[in-house]
Amino acid sequence: MLLKKNIPIAYVFGKIKYEITFVALYGLLVEVLYQHYHITSITIPITVTTVLGTIISLLLAFRSNQAYDRWWEARIIWGAIVNDSRTLARQTLTLMESPYGQADIQPFKNRMINRQIAWCYALGKGLRNTDPLPLIRKFVNEDEYEFVKDFENRHVGLIQLHARDLNNALKQGWVNPYQQIELDKTLTRLCDSMGKCERIKNTVFPSTYSLYIHLALMFFILLLPFGLLDLFGFLMVPVLVVLSACFLLIEKMAIHLQDPFENKPTDTPVLAITRNIERDLKQLMSETYVPQAHIPDKFYIL
Repeated sequence: MLLKKNIPIAYVFGKIKYEITFVALYGLLVEVLYQHYHITSITIPITVTTVLGTIISLLLAFRSNQAYDRWWEARIIWGAIVNDSRTLARQTLTLMESPYGQADIQPFKNRMINRQIAWCYALGKGLRNTDPLPLIRKFVNEDEYEFVKDFENRHVGLIQLHARDLNNALKQGWVNPYQQIELDKTLTRLCDSMGKCERIKNTVFPSTYSLYIHLALMFFILLLPFGLLDLFGFLMVPVLVVLSACFLLIEKMAIHLQDPFENKPTDTPVLAITRNIERDLKQLMSETYVPQAHIPDKFYIL
């Protein structure tokens, strides 16, 4: 996720450097033909490009809104994951009790909570198509690690272990049926969030819609110099570059926002969020080592 300040100019304009270079050379060519070879018949009324530019602006605004909606939905889902992770840890610590003090179930509770931290990391890494096993290994025991290795989606295996341990806790009498239902509801909400993230990840933004807008935008940019020649003369090229950059940057912004799990600076910061979840859950377990919140050293956090 991009931060509010310190965004390098090179990052912003680096996204469109090739397009802007082409536009500048193209505008310079049109200017040379008009000024030095006196080919004046190539000009067109500015109203033509004005109408087309208005249409392109509306299409880009709609596309940007749709892309932002996808990004914001992803952020809302991960906000729900934060809440449900804390709820699961709280329920595990307060609802589970050994009847008559017959057994110390604190290790069992810690295993459940550590596995929830591993689940968050596994989901975040999985959405970005990276292997989470090296990261989650420190949160699960060897048997659980071997069990999860057989799953293509590691987070699915971890949620299955949650369900298995919850069923075992009911059989041992550590929770009653009503408490088991409440804990299972929390697991269900986590499953729902997992599925929503995968839906966003696996649903491609309509490619034909993006292509049509891009083609219309390029046609507008190619047509624009011929409407600016009579108005700006030698200043046509810099004006063309500035106007084209505005439209191209809006298009690029929408392209990056539409896919919030691609390991880019504009992503939903799933790993930074998971680190905060880890901190909160370890504090609930009263552990001595608690990781600090991620302090970004760049203009974005992942």
